[in-house]
Amino acid sequence: MKKILVVDDESAIVELVSFMLSGPFKIITAKDGREAVEKFKVFKPEIVIMDVMMPIMNGIEAIKIMKDIDPDTKIVALTAYADKKGEELRSVGVDAVIEKPFKKRELVHAIKNLL
Repeated sequence: MKKILVVDDESAIVELVSFMLSGPFKIITAKDGREAVEKFKVFKPEIVIMDVMMPIMNGIEAIKIMKDIDPDTKIVALTAYADKKGEELRSVGVDAVIEKPFKKRELVHAIKNLL
C-alpha cells in the first residue's frame, strides 16, 4: 500500500484530504513542516501533500529538506497562493500545485499522474 504524508496546519484540511484518499493509500499526517520532516524520515512516503504557509517550519523549507533526503519523492503543494508561489514551488522540486479551495478530482488526478 502506497503511503501519503498529508501536511497542513489546518486540521480540517488534513481531515478532508485524508478522507478523500483513504482506502487505496495509507495516510500519515503532520501539522507543520518540522513534524512533516520527522515523519518523512520514519515512514518514507511515496507522495507528500504539503501546505505552503505553516507555523514552525513552512512548506518550502520542509520540501527542500525532504528533497535532499530523497529527490525522487513526489510532492503536491496545496496553497491559496499558487499564483504568487508557483515559480518558487517548482524551483524547490514540487511536482504539482493545487490551489485551495480544491476539488477531490483535482487531487486524485494529480496523484494518479505522479504514480
